[in-house]
Amino acid sequence: MGFNEKVHAFIAASFYTHLTESFGERGRLAFVHATQYYAEQRGRRMAQRAIRDGKPLTYEVYCQYGEWVNTPEIIEQGCANQSERLSLAPDYMVKITKCPWHAQFAEMGLTEAGHEYCQHLDNSICRGFNPYLVYEVPQTLHKSDCCIHIVRNAGLSEQSGTKKKMEYTKPFEYHCAHSYFAYSEVARAIFAAQGEQVSAKVLADFTREYGSDMADTLVSYRDTNFNVC
Repeated sequence: MGFNEKVHAFIAASFYTHLTESFGERGRLAFVHATQYYAEQRGRRMAQRAIRDGKPLTYEVYCQYGEWVNTPEIIEQGCANQSERLSLAPDYMVKITKCPWHAQFAEMGLTEAGHEYCQHLDNSICRGFNPYLVYEVPQTLHKSDCCIHIVRNAGLSEQSGTKKKMEYTKPFEYHCAHSYFAYSEVARAIFAAQGEQVSAKVLADFTREYGSDMADTLVSYRDTNFNVC
């Protein structure tokens, strides 16, 4: 197995487990904050590329500048993202009925962790990209039969070009490292040495699950500045 969406989900799930086991409600709040922190960094990188290319920070451009696509491995497993558009204008609304992040959290028996992650992730990416866009996630697949995502006054039409710019996508080893170091940074900031212990436990979980080579690859990103594109 290489780095993919489910590996990415494993990291967040492991942080949720150790943060809540160690700190209870404070750990849950730290997890939410770290998820938002991580996601907003992704959104800001997208915005930086768009501004560099002379593009407005609209939802149409947001769709074009997303940093990932489903990996071949996840497609082969049959758990790649599946969605259906419910509304185009004025509000863009989509329901998601299958997702590898949902699959991974479910396999780990961590429904609550998955719900916390997914209800805060995409709206935070969008906020990082442009805080004036209104992105809502009123329900997730972890507790309902589908996820619902709504972008208010999205400005889309049938002629909108939302095809992703593949040259700006990142490999999942990058996304997994970003996730690990974003959660680690927040855990350390809030809980000091105890937070560093949480990160060490997550890395140990990761090594047991995926092996030392993948763990070494993860750690090799330690000096990466994930705030910039």
